[in-house]
Amino acid sequence: MSGLYLHIPFCASRCIYCGFYSTTNRDLQDRYVEMLCKEMEIRKQYLAESGDNQISTVYLGGGTPSQLSAANLDKLFNTIDRLYGISGLDEVTMECNPDDVTPQYVEILKRLPVNRVSMGAQSFSDKRLKFLRRRHTSQEVEQAVDLLKGIGISNISIDLIFGFPNETIEEWTTDIERAIGLDVKHLSAYSLMYEEGTPLYRMKQQGELKEIDEDTSLQMYNELIDRLTAVGFEHYEISNFAIPGYRSKHNSSYWHAIPYIGIGASAHSYDKKSRQWNISDINKYMETIEKGNIPMERELLDDDTKYDDLVTTALRTIDGIDLLSLDSMHKDYLMDNARQYIDRKLMEVKDNKLRLTRSGLFISDTIMSDLMKI
Repeated sequence: MSGLYLHIPFCASRCIYCGFYSTTNRDLQDRYVEMLCKEMEIRKQYLAESGDNQISTVYLGGGTPSQLSAANLDKLFNTIDRLYGISGLDEVTMECNPDDVTPQYVEILKRLPVNRVSMGAQSFSDKRLKFLRRRHTSQEVEQAVDLLKGIGISNISIDLIFGFPNETIEEWTTDIERAIGLDVKHLSAYSLMYEEGTPLYRMKQQGELKEIDEDTSLQMYNELIDRLTAVGFEHYEISNFAIPGYRSKHNSSYWHAIPYIGIGASAHSYDKKSRQWNISDINKYMETIEKGNIPMERELLDDDTKYDDLVTTALRTIDGIDLLSLDSMHKDYLMDNARQYIDRKLMEVKDNKLRLTRSGLFISDTIMSDLMKI
């Protein structure tokens, strides 16, 4: 079973740290949704090439999918239902901004097949939210969670960010405890990233702020793991934690080489043989789709590239790399290079799975780089 991702690039305003493709021109929404539906039509056989044209998960990401109107959401889900069928889906996730989740909006969600919501809380400090140029307040996060639970959506995930300039350990632990108090099923947490091209990156380059030191960031990550696992969360991926039974099924497909199709400007797809990605330009995307063509680039995957992909995805997870799935050449290469990390207790082998230990998580990028072939 495969996954379907729809990229909704519309935002009411841009956050200073975000490197995802987005636009604040909401006048394009109706036409863009039409083109999403048309792309789904054009590419309805894409997943058949992987041997499985059935989807089990749908994910609306962005951008801000909760900026879409009820009519446009209906149009998207009607198309998905007609092409793939909705009744048998395991998971339908929609990203929402907390301040979009109003009593009126949850009535829209109530009649859609959405059974999981992911919200960017980011922080429970209104000061830090303002710094990020987020539209919502900390109180609106709590209100949104209550409203979603009120219509029967209990599978809620929230995102948090740590490592703000001058943030203290005490402030971070307060955020973690506030998140735990919401009684959500899933939590993702990321260190604040300074991606080139973002306002945050420019602020750092111009000396307007200073990035938090590595030791403090590491201490914050440790605090996150300790506090969440102590209350029953499973640390199943480097940045992701779930109550048992509530892992993100859609995102897990990315980490376990399950095929998926990405629809929309900048969306990525994978069919086991190749990766492809659509152009990151909404106007060119719509113009090309309107003509019946797909504005994309494609990369065919050879065995070494597939191996490298496995290293950089499966090793992110608690499951690790299944050694029995590798041919002898790649298995030998992997184990030869992993030996130094196994000896240092940074990696381990259990039940024919090679995975990072907790200590290894802290230098995962270095380890992965050393295990890759290309």
